[in-house]
Amino acid sequence: MGNPLQELIRFGQSFWYDNIRRELLTGGGLKRMVAEDGLRGLTSNPTIFDKAISGSADYDESLRRHAHLPAKELFLEIELEDIGAAADVLRGVYDGSEGRDGFVSIELTPDLARDAQASIQQAQWLWGRLQRPNVMVKVPATPEGIPVVRRLLADGINVNITLLFDLPSYEKVLDTWLSALEDRAKQGLPLDRIASVASLFVSRVDVKVDKLLAARAAAAPERKQEFEALLGQSGIANARHMYSVFREMARSERFRKLAALGARPQRLLWASTSTKNPKYPDIYYADALIGPDTVDTMPDVTIAAFRDHGHPADRLTGSESEAQRVLKALSAAGIDLQSALLELREEGVASFDKSYRDLLAGIQAKLARLEVRTA
Repeated sequence: MGNPLQELIRFGQSFWYDNIRRELLTGGGLKRMVAEDGLRGLTSNPTIFDKAISGSADYDESLRRHAHLPAKELFLEIELEDIGAAADVLRGVYDGSEGRDGFVSIELTPDLARDAQASIQQAQWLWGRLQRPNVMVKVPATPEGIPVVRRLLADGINVNITLLFDLPSYEKVLDTWLSALEDRAKQGLPLDRIASVASLFVSRVDVKVDKLLAARAAAAPERKQEFEALLGQSGIANARHMYSVFREMARSERFRKLAALGARPQRLLWASTSTKNPKYPDIYYADALIGPDTVDTMPDVTIAAFRDHGHPADRLTGSESEAQRVLKALSAAGIDLQSALLELREEGVASFDKSYRDLLAGIQAKLARLEVRTA
């Protein structure tokens, strides 16, 4: 039997790694994942870097070398080293796929989440420092992030729109992406190598909505069976509904005009696909959301599980009717899904900001343990 991870590409899905650490790059682990698992991309965030830097000695030499810098600048230097090295490993995938895959995502620092102009400036600086076509800059799908996305894409910078949960936000993301491509087309600029993904978070939706359903079941025992039947259904239904919107966009006249100029679809990327509730199967989300023109970012635990017992098959095409059934049932159960999803976005922004502050504090603590004089 083949490796289920490698088989995902047969169904139009690219498997990306939701992790980065120095040893993975220096020890050849990332190269092995490309060769043996069919890995086609990688994403990073402050939480990932915090664990990598604090939990190993891999970064001690870099910490000493850059200790003269303030913590924020020091982190950016370390991050640029890892992202650049990962992009170099994945450059073969990028070239072999003619720019469709092989991307490595670098996140804007979360302290800029509410500052559009500063976000644009940092993104341009990161892009200029890395000088690699297979890098994506991660921008949150917040009201402040939307104009950042348009400016960066219009300037030819690849963008991963992150912290996406709800349909209205996704529709704004799609319109912004199309508008940015139209901006380039009006200037006669190429569209064929401008890449973007829209990262929809999945399992966090069930964590939030399952709590609401449990509260309703406790308050109305006579409807307990109705509420419990919806547990673990909202995340997948929300994702499948987004996918149907994506398919409509791909068939639209607006996109067809851009595709004729070389544009490729802005793929949906499934983020947060590890199973948070131990009652659900370990590949619950990864198995359910396989389909054409999608990306799934998996952490180590999900990769190992899917490699062992994943069941690759297209489970997105034709899934809209079931998604609509679940969404209507949630509404009938009194669940205000839109409000819950917007809360998740704000919680995500706050969580990333906390992780970033923890990361900077962790760097300072590590330098103190190394007895390095800091800036």
